[in-house]
Amino acid sequence: MPDEASGRDALAEGRVLFVVNIPAGFTRQLLRQERPALLIETDGSDPIAGANALSAIDGVTQSVIQKELTGPLAPLAGVPAPFDVRIHRLFNPEGITQYNVVPGLMGVILTLTMVMMTGLAITRERERGTMENLLAMPSTPMEVMTGKLIPYIGIGLIQSTIILLAARFVFHVPFFGSLGAVYLSALLFVAANLTVGITVSSLAQNQLQSVQLGFFYFLPNILLSGFMFPFQGMPQWAQFIGNLLPLTYFNRLLRGIMLKGNGWENSWPSVWPMMVFTLLVMTMAVKTYRRTLD
Repeated sequence: MPDEASGRDALAEGRVLFVVNIPAGFTRQLLRQERPALLIETDGSDPIAGANALSAIDGVTQSVIQKELTGPLAPLAGVPAPFDVRIHRLFNPEGITQYNVVPGLMGVILTLTMVMMTGLAITRERERGTMENLLAMPSTPMEVMTGKLIPYIGIGLIQSTIILLAARFVFHVPFFGSLGAVYLSALLFVAANLTVGITVSSLAQNQLQSVQLGFFYFLPNILLSGFMFPFQGMPQWAQFIGNLLPLTYFNRLLRGIMLKGNGWENSWPSVWPMMVFTLLVMTMAVKTYRRTLD
């Protein structure tokens, strides 16, 4: 990265786990045996991922010394290392796990409830025999689905409020960002999951199928979004799937706003994928909406 500000932005957006800052004149100080210092800034918002990365620093340092300090520089290749490594944990210096878990739990709860509730919306109409009334009305598929989704948006925002209150007053999670940004992020995330639920409801023949399809969507979100496991530590194929799921971006958004105080410029890389996801899935829902009972 070209400068320190770019590294800070990458940490704030969650694109990298740590940044190594090499000061000016490092080589000259090293040759003079003045023990220069390297600064490693790490994203402490995920303590487990940061701890795993920092635990490898000693091994990496020794590997670099053995590889680079040879020939005329061999006298410097001793123990301890001829330079210091200073670690600065940003956003969560104490490494408190609940600061990372509680914001992620908000996304998990919203995913489960929004998908399950809307997933039963249309299938319930079919099983109760009231679908004929909807089909007989001069309503477009978009109007029917919008009417089904609007009440659940309010439910999702109420759930978000309860979780935020618990995070602040029960788990004492710090809050450095904007409350409006949190609610806007929650609104986008709720909309994304409601479109998934209404699509499942359109595809399923009955409520049992709807619940099963909902769990097929819910489980990858928990496992591959970075909620349970550090995202950067997953295999490439798992990261690819995780980057298709809205919970991945919502976790980054919420943790970034609450723990890092991120503004619009740092949040946008996680906002637009959720918007694209919502648009694509809503289009799929409208296309799969059946105007007949068979």
